[in-house]
Amino acid sequence: MIVQALTFYLLAGVTLASGVMVISARNPVHSVLFLILAFFSSAGLFVLMGAEFLAMIMVIVYVGAVAVLFLFVVMMLDINFAELRQGFLQYLPVGGLVGLIMLVELLLVLGGWVIQPQATAVAAAPTPVIANVSNTEALGTLLYTRYVYLFQAAGMVLLIAMVGAIVLTLRTRSGVRKQSISRQVSRRRDDAVEVKEVAPGSGI
Repeated sequence: MIVQALTFYLLAGVTLASGVMVISARNPVHSVLFLILAFFSSAGLFVLMGAEFLAMIMVIVYVGAVAVLFLFVVMMLDINFAELRQGFLQYLPVGGLVGLIMLVELLLVLGGWVIQPQATAVAAAPTPVIANVSNTEALGTLLYTRYVYLFQAAGMVLLIAMVGAIVLTLRTRSGVRKQSISRQVSRRRDDAVEVKEVAPGSGI
């Protein structure tokens, strides 16, 4: 138990420190790297809880896809981050208000645990799905039975967000070559091929 407690405090401390560095690092590339470290530490916490499937999802999906994608986008885009930080004080009151609301919510959650100590035991208790099954099978059973509508709704929200991002970034610019499938398919042979009679010994 002592080793597990020390491991938990170590991973939790690294996760919190990495989260703070994500929002405080001046270099955006460093922020993404600290985000990857936070994901790895969170995966370690999932392993301590016995949820190895969620830990692998955290490493494969978030680190292997999302965080690396963020890193490539930040490195490829030529963004003047110094210019973006000039309006920081302008949005400071709104950010402070949002942070205050989140702090009040966290205090309400902690206050509920103090008022009702049995709530902690209820939240930590495993959801009875099927006896003697792995947590991966239990998670799949929960997602596709009890929470199937919420799972589908989350998928629809992600799909709409992806389509919206594509629509917002899709713009026509002059001087940029663009492929037109309809023009390529409808092109005739006479428009693309020209047969020339070349005499022997003479050029075109």
